[in-house]
Amino acid sequence: MLLVVAAFVVAFVLLLYMISPLISPKPLKLNGAHVVVTGGSSGIGKAIAVECYRQGAFITLVARDEAKLLQAKKEVEKFAINDKQVVVCTSVDVSSDYHEVESVLKQAQEKLGPVDMLVNCAGTSLSGKFEDVEVDNFRKLMEVNYLGSVYPTRAVITTMKERRMGRIMFVSSQAGQIGLFGYTAYSPSKFALRGLAESLQMEIKPYNIYVTVAYPPDTDTPGLAEENRTKPLETKLISETSGVCQPDQVAKVIVRDAVQGNFNSSVGPDGYMLAAVTCGMSPVTSITEGLQQDAFVQLYDRQRDSLFSCSWPSIKTVFGVAALGAASLTIGAYLAQK
Repeated sequence: MLLVVAAFVVAFVLLLYMISPLISPKPLKLNGAHVVVTGGSSGIGKAIAVECYRQGAFITLVARDEAKLLQAKKEVEKFAINDKQVVVCTSVDVSSDYHEVESVLKQAQEKLGPVDMLVNCAGTSLSGKFEDVEVDNFRKLMEVNYLGSVYPTRAVITTMKERRMGRIMFVSSQAGQIGLFGYTAYSPSKFALRGLAESLQMEIKPYNIYVTVAYPPDTDTPGLAEENRTKPLETKLISETSGVCQPDQVAKVIVRDAVQGNFNSSVGPDGYMLAAVTCGMSPVTSITEGLQQDAFVQLYDRQRDSLFSCSWPSIKTVFGVAALGAASLTIGAYLAQK
């Protein structure tokens, strides 16, 4: 009987995966699209710019360091697929003055046309025990990681609504899904992006604008190298359990999810499972995603209730249900990475 149920679950998940494109958002075509990437001079931001440029997009790179911007521009331009593509650089601190950010993005749109996709990747990280972190750094991280995404989004949202199309991406972190030792300043600034994204998606979905929140794991970037210099031992031990990803690998997944209009973007099976556990009432963009999240919640509730009852039959049932749930979620995780 259990095998029959298992076969049914697997078949049902596969069926939903096949029909999901029929009701999901229409994918955004990057060929010829104008993509703005904040924090685009290095790390994940630069890798996202490269991935979009590979697909024919026109790129505006935004960051503070003009020298790094010019170097990033040269690197991105190597991946052009036609001679019409353009990479524009603009130096500005996206977290300091909204009106300056608005002016800069207005100029970018005058050069390359309306923004089709905004990638909010500007950010900084700081780790340390709560009482060891300078008080000013709590404010700094909220300004850079949160307001540094609010300002560019506010600057382009009106035009997107007028055109009734667009994508907005917020690059958060796995530390924005769960609070971690040593990230009392960093995690809240990344959690804030999720709250903004969930609220904003409700407002702009009627205008055919879709929000994506990306939760990358530790990624081999200059920012991570700088963070590791002061990271507490406990935080290092936690981080080492998941390994380090490469920026180009992360960028491919994030860009794919943003193009498809997926709300959550996670990297690898571990990231997928973490997103399922912490999804809460986040928006879903397909029946498959919604049912997988619901199945995980039901599985968790069944395990919790049955294990505390301490009866052997119920424990066997728990393991049976867990096997079915794990099978469907594993299939979902595999298909999500295809």
